[in-house]
Formats: sequence, structure tokens, C-alpha cells
Amino acid sequence: MVALVLSVAFSVVVSTAAVMLRPAQIQNQNLDIRSNILAAAGMLKEGATAEEIEETFSRFDVRLVDLDSGDYVDPGAVGVKEPMKYDMYKAASDPSMSIDIPASEDKAGIKRRPNVAKIYTLSENGELVRVVLPIHGYGLWSTLYGFVSLEGDANTIEGLGFYDHAETPGLGGEVDNPRWKSQWVGKEVYGDELKEPQIRLVKGGVGAGASDKEHKVDALSGATLTSRGVEQLVNYWMGDRGFAPYLKKLREGEV
Repeated sequence: MVALVLSVAFSVVVSTAAVMLRPAQIQNQNLDIRSNILAAAGMLKEGATAEEIEETFSRFDVRLVDLDSGDYVDPGAVGVKEPMKYDMYKAASDPSMSIDIPASEDKAGIKRRPNVAKIYTLSENGELVRVVLPIHGYGLWSTLYGFVSLEGDANTIEGLGFYDHAETPGLGGEVDNPRWKSQWVGKEVYGDELKEPQIRLVKGGVGAGASDKEHKVDALSGATLTSRGVEQLVNYWMGDRGFAPYLKKLREGEV
């Protein structure tokens, strides 16, 4: 009886705590996502408070994009009232809201891709300043989730960062190293004709006299498979199966 009473009592306490703390957990998760978006865009100030993060993030327009057509989608079409409520990763597991990727095309190792993605744009004085895009793909041990920020030309990389992964600390985990991430700044996704993504991670580093330096980043030392995974996931999401149709329309002023 004592064991039964204690079990019931503690179950009630734990359940009550979980319910009461849920709003705070959701708020912290949202704040973390906003922080990572701002970090990728180079807009996160060191030591910024929650209020400052929310204020800076409010400058962005959050929109939904049909990945096949590159057009904006009304939130109601995917069952939400506002874009921030849409979960593209949950949608990827729903056959009615996603597509199966053939193995021959699945460079990022994600198996399924949502039909609609959530993106973040920032404009000033009527001109597009930056666009932040969610990216994810498989490395060595895990799926890496992150964001890449492009300048207003929808081609030049402004920043890249991953907020969730389980790569080996000191090796693949160096994707979190600020010095490595800084190498992405100023790199160009596409070549002169703005068609195919050209990003390459170079084993041994990018030499001073290397050709096409604008598309190349040093590979992670001792982490060949993670480096390959990052290269492939970035190129996948910047390609025709990812955000390329949207970015093309963005550059041409069609959206």
C-alpha cells in the first residue's frame, strides 16, 4: 500500500510539473530557433537578452514556400494559422505533405522532403537584405539541422550554422567551431550562370592559389564523412529539389 500510494503521488507530481512547464519549454525552444536564425544571419549580439532576440527577429518576415514551384504558400493550405506554427520536419513524415526522394537523388540522406518549407526574409527600404533558409542532412553519425543565410542577391552566403547534431566532438563536431563557420562568409552558392550549386569542401584546405575559391571551404580535419555530408546537404537544399526554384524567382523579382 505504501509503495502504491507513493507511486501514485509521485506520478501526479511529475505529470503536473510536466504540464505546467510545457509552455516554458515551448517558449525556450522558440527562442533557441530564433537565436540560431539570427546567428546564421550574423545578427545575434553576444549576451543578447530574450527580449532583444525577439525584437531583432521581429524584423524578419516568416513565409512558407512551395519547394517545387518556388511560390509562396498561404498558411491555411498546410493547416496552420500563421507560418511560425508550421513544422516542416513533422510534415516530412506525412505522405500527404511530402515526397519520397529516390536514393539516386538523395544526396542529403533525408529520405523524404516536405512539399512546403518555412523561410525567413529581411528587407530594408523595400529591398531584400537577406534570406535565411533551413537545411538538414546526414553527416557521419547523425542528421545535422541548421540554417544558411544568403545576402540579398540570393547567392552569396552570409553565414551558416547547425543547431542540432551528434557528430564526434573534436572532429565532425567542429561544425560548431566559429573559425570554421567564418570561412563560409562571402562564398557563392552558384556559378556564373546561377544554375547548379557549386559548394565544395576541400580536404587539406583551400590554397591561396586555388581556382574557384569563391565556392570552396576547408573540409573538417579528420572528419571526411561529416565534411562530405555538409557539402552534399548544402548543395541538395540549394539545388532544384530544394530552394533553387524559389531563389531563382527571388532574384528575378517574381516573388
